Amino acid sequence: MEQQTVQSIKQSIMFNHKVAQLSKALWKSIEKDWQSWIKPFDLNINEHHILWIAYHLEAASISDIAKFGVMHVSTAFNFSKKLEERGLLTFSKRQTDKRNTYVYLTKEGEELFIKTMEGYNPSTYGVYSGSLPIKELYGKFPEFSELMSIIKHIYGPDFMDIFEKSLTKIESDFIEEDGRLTGVSKQQKEVQTP
Repeated sequence: MEQQTVQSIKQSIMFNHKVAQLSKALWKSIEKDWQSWIKPFDLNINEHHILWIAYHLEAASISDIAKFGVMHVSTAFNFSKKLEERGLLTFSKRQTDKRNTYVYLTKEGEELFIKTMEGYNPSTYGVYSGSLPIKELYGKFPEFSELMSIIKHIYGPDFMDIFEKSLTKIESDFIEEDGRLTGVSKQQKEVQTP
């Protein structure tokens, strides 16, 4: 991709400052809420994110985890090893790909991840609460199409494909009952599949 000409240094710095400040403020809220959400499960954000990625990809390489988790490869590997020590992940190589190490959720890892999803409480999430006025005004939550376009141009279409897959998997693997998420069993999924 060619280096695009900067039209205005002032516009560039103002845009970057705006994105940096808003992203940092948003992340601070998300980080606090995410830590509170997973604290009862004795997980930190990196560990939960790795479980989440392994769940959605069903077989994720350390490189996949690093890319989609937006973390350094060593961070992805080290936290994955901690999860393996707890019996939540297993490592293996594929017969067709001896270069990459893949992680898989164990039964215990999948059960724990599902429990974290079932334990989610939207009223404790600041970003969700902060988005409710927009939903009330427009009848839907923000869709972030411009932001998603920026991310796609930074991280590539594979990143967005995994992102979309994770949303589809949540839609198919969980049902909402009485204001709570419940994991759908494999038998229930088979009945739902035409």
